[in-house]
Amino acid sequence: MERLCFAMELRPGSIDEYIRRHDEIWPELVAELKEAGLSNYTLFRDSDERIVGYVECEPDAKTCFGSLANAEANVRWSAWFEDIIVSLTDDDGNMHSMPALWHLT
Repeated sequence: MERLCFAMELRPGSIDEYIRRHDEIWPELVAELKEAGLSNYTLFRDSDERIVGYVECEPDAKTCFGSLANAEANVRWSAWFEDIIVSLTDDDGNMHSMPALWHLT
């Protein structure tokens, strides 16, 4: 299992809409996320324009997000957020992730 912490930038003034959309998350998307091996998925508000996420990926992030790449609900969800999220990945398609430094077991 791989732990992944990542960040994303939101467009100015879009935080309320970002929250509203997550309050109404689609059940079919939740099912796809779980089927892909994601769990303990949490989003944190760092500021009105920055979200930090944490998710546990089984067996690893590359496998999980690779299986989501063409999942129908995930593709629709991602397109729906194009007007809100400035950047979730770098130019090579990698999530803006943060390396783990310490973990209490």
